[in-house]
Amino acid sequence: MRLIRGLHNLRPTDRGCVATIGNFDGVHLGHRTVFQRLLARGRELGLPATVITFEPQPMEFFAPDSAPARLTRLREKLAAIQDCGIEQVMLLEFNPKLAGMGARDFVQRLLLDGLGVRYLLVGDDFRFGRGREGDYALLHAMGQAGRNDDSGFEVEDLHTITHGTERISSTRVREALGRGDLEQARHLLGRPYRMQGRVSHGAKRGRSIGFPTANIDLHRRFSPVRGVYAVMVSGLGPTPLPGVANVGTRPTVNGKDYRLEVHLFDFDREIYGRHLEVEFQLKLRDEKRFESFDALKEQIQVDARVAREYLRSTGPNDFDSPQPPTASLQP
Repeated sequence: MRLIRGLHNLRPTDRGCVATIGNFDGVHLGHRTVFQRLLARGRELGLPATVITFEPQPMEFFAPDSAPARLTRLREKLAAIQDCGIEQVMLLEFNPKLAGMGARDFVQRLLLDGLGVRYLLVGDDFRFGRGREGDYALLHAMGQAGRNDDSGFEVEDLHTITHGTERISSTRVREALGRGDLEQARHLLGRPYRMQGRVSHGAKRGRSIGFPTANIDLHRRFSPVRGVYAVMVSGLGPTPLPGVANVGTRPTVNGKDYRLEVHLFDFDREIYGRHLEVEFQLKLRDEKRFESFDALKEQIQVDARVAREYLRSTGPNDFDSPQPPTASLQP
């Protein structure tokens, strides 16, 4: 997959594609259904499928303190998009210049002059440009006008994407994760919920109470999951390893930033700098503040025992990612 970071990195050979635009946070089942349609249209036209997305996400630029928690950091999102078979990603830095660009200028510079889009797939409620002045009607009008001299594009709306009778959205995934419903989140994502990150040095307090942890910086202001979980961890060998994890701000030690801390069962190796993927299997409890390290240690022992029993009961075959459920586009 070719990653194009900004309009200035476009090559003449990049002109001519089919495209869709959005945040695509989580790359959930609805997004994947959109990508399948885009790829099919690309094959019909003999053009590469291109996903246009933003970093940071627009809400993180305009209202960083109230922006929703990210389901995926950029690295995870790009990997998931690539797994869907997308050939190109146009990554636009959402900065004051882009935020202030007029809608017509956005269409002309990016879609017409830059990428040479021939087919565009967006939601009929899609808004863009300075003050959200651009909409589906403008895209359709400018796309049709350009087609008179063979430089325009066809626009198609996405309608509603559902799983059964349920609308699929990143918001619904966050809501499911927030209430600890990992099964519902899996159905909406089409896969178990996972987080990735590199193991860094921490304060080593876990080691002092007999529960050493791999500390993973989440690289996000807020986390969509919070609490204690039974997990499976990939990145340390041919098969995932079982463990128990805490996601949160560590109130017992007056922590401030969100962090993922994982204790791997029956594991004793130095893994600083390793990149791990943590798959959340079961929420055990909410994060809480303990009055002493002894109380914290006692609770961790309980958490570890429950996590071990649960992961053992599911069996190794259940650790494999399930086949994603099907989704449909409903008018």
